[in-house]
Amino acid sequence: MANIGYIALFLALITSLFSAVAYIIGKKRRNQALIKYAKNSLLATCGLVSAAVVTLLVAILTHNFQIDYVASYTSRDMSLPYLFSALWAGNNGSLLFWAWLLSIFAVIALLRKQTNNSDLIPYAAAVMMIIQAFFILLLLSVSNPFQELSFIPADGRGLNPMLENAGMIIHPPLLLAGYIGFTIPFAFAISALLTKRLGNEWIQAARRWTLISWLLLGIGNLIGAWWAYVELGWGGYWAWDPVENAGLMPWLVATAFLHTIIIQRRKDMLKRWSMALIILTFNLAIFGTFLTRSGILSSVHTFGETGLEPFFITFLLISVFGSFGLLIFRNDKMKSEGEVGSLVSREFTFYINNFLFVGSALIILIGTIFPALSEAVRGVQIEVGQSFFNTVNVPIFLAIILLIGICTVFGWRRLSNKQIINQFIWPLSVTVILVVILIITGVREWSALIASFLCSLVFFVVLYKWFYEIRERVLATGDKYTKAFWRLLSRNTPHYGAYIVHLSIVVIAVGIIGSSVYDIEKGATLRPGESTAINDYTITYNNIYADESASKTAVATNLSIYDNGKLVGELVPEKIFHQNYEQPVSEVAIRSTILEDLYIILAGWEQDGTASFNILINPLIIWIWIGGGIFLLGGFMVFWPTRGEMPAPRPVAKDVEKTPESEDEIENQIRELRRSKGRFCTECGAKHQPDDIYCAHCGAILNEGKDDD
Repeated sequence: MANIGYIALFLALITSLFSAVAYIIGKKRRNQALIKYAKNSLLATCGLVSAAVVTLLVAILTHNFQIDYVASYTSRDMSLPYLFSALWAGNNGSLLFWAWLLSIFAVIALLRKQTNNSDLIPYAAAVMMIIQAFFILLLLSVSNPFQELSFIPADGRGLNPMLENAGMIIHPPLLLAGYIGFTIPFAFAISALLTKRLGNEWIQAARRWTLISWLLLGIGNLIGAWWAYVELGWGGYWAWDPVENAGLMPWLVATAFLHTIIIQRRKDMLKRWSMALIILTFNLAIFGTFLTRSGILSSVHTFGETGLEPFFITFLLISVFGSFGLLIFRNDKMKSEGEVGSLVSREFTFYINNFLFVGSALIILIGTIFPALSEAVRGVQIEVGQSFFNTVNVPIFLAIILLIGICTVFGWRRLSNKQIINQFIWPLSVTVILVVILIITGVREWSALIASFLCSLVFFVVLYKWFYEIRERVLATGDKYTKAFWRLLSRNTPHYGAYIVHLSIVVIAVGIIGSSVYDIEKGATLRPGESTAINDYTITYNNIYADESASKTAVATNLSIYDNGKLVGELVPEKIFHQNYEQPVSEVAIRSTILEDLYIILAGWEQDGTASFNILINPLIIWIWIGGGIFLLGGFMVFWPTRGEMPAPRPVAKDVEKTPESEDEIENQIRELRRSKGRFCTECGAKHQPDDIYCAHCGAILNEGKDDD
């Protein structure tokens, strides 16, 4: 069986290399027959890598412990979901999973109808296959998942106890899919540079792949934070660990890219910046994959030393210098035609937001690799603590949140002072009232008050903007508010998906602020029957007992929880000792409410039954996970297909004469046309229905600047 998987990978290496070479030569010589062979080889690569994955899965499910990987990460007593998760539990298996997903993504990108960018496909497919060949080469050389043992163990070692969590089934695949997905827009970007097709064609192909990868990586990061919170037994969810940072950095840069391509398609600006951002995103994703598989930085999430370091470093050097070198070589072909019209405009806020996103990612990168750099220079690793990351990034993230609100209000053209005031006055008033209430209820920390003010302001600005658009629909058509809401939502799903994503970021920020500023921790050593108090809770320790099975022993304690003297339930924190692993694993007990989490860790015990506990109260932490659910909803709405992808701007409608008149005269002309014939885009003049929000031709938001209509 092992030979079948290895041979499939060997053949996949041949077909991927042939596909890459055939695509390049076929494109240069315009040889359609050769391109067809290249396409068939790409499909064959996917089939062969899939065969290798199936082979390994069969070995896992049938407990073929002669294969070293199966013996190392599975055992006979593992449940079926965890057996499947063993595919990505180890370095070799996760690399195979990486190569498999990339082959599937490449097939989808190839077979998807590409009417506007068919000239980009050959080189893009060649780039995908070169990357595919690199990962298959790793599997064949230093990370062979089909390596056999010289003997057959009676049973396997099983999963690391910390991996026996629902997060293991969801988090790694999402994170890997997010990393891998960025390969596709990167490939189209390189193809655009090679073919000199540097307009918006490659953006159209890259946008949806970037969106889905950005969404998967974002959800993967949040699930990883939740997993750390419920499993690691330290009461936190984000420690600025190198591998955690590796998942955050490409997400931040991809966020900047998604905003930048809006400006590029809308204003014909920032072409170089868009290209640089997607190149950086892909290389940061590869860097994250490398960090997880190297021993150069200390992390609880890495696989340790794997021997892959020289391979990844070489690949990263070629990728970074090659792609950015090509970008510099094509610099003169990427001149922008548009310019920022006003400092009080959406494009300017996008500018600032992008610099903040990229700046934060670069700061995190420097802090992450600094220990390795210090060891290389001075021979000693100098760790960069959480305080550095918090001190630098918290102000940046708060500025980003503020700009979310400003960007929501500002349009693509200059707004009058009256329009700006009208958009901010009600959200600002409600926010001030809310902050006053917080002060009256005892909130005194200035950092929490400032953060609460900014989050509340942005939250209410987005909601008010949404209400404003519904009201415009009601005034224009006479619909009821509920009907107007659903009509707008159904016809402009990506637009309102972006609103929901912005709201989710604010909700997550509220959870982070509450759990970071107002968390409380207390240690207690109790005998059976004794109690301890923390805030409004009284915790009574009832008893301790052991629960043994063939592979592990669990030491558990029973606690009664009283809230203001009323019994609200029981919690059972545990410490689990696994037969095949030396270190015990803490199973924390958590009581979650809408306001706070009561988080209890069993720290130790004595022979007489005395037990020690670490007790924490984490306010508002559940809002991080609620915000994650809102983010998922908004992300899918943004990704949801519109009634048509935004093509290149069409000629101006005949009803609107674009003459060298003043902006006011043009606006007056368009308003008259609206009143007499319907709604027209203020930018390109295209006619639309009353309930449209997006212009399908140029991407403008149609209802902005209508206060005086």
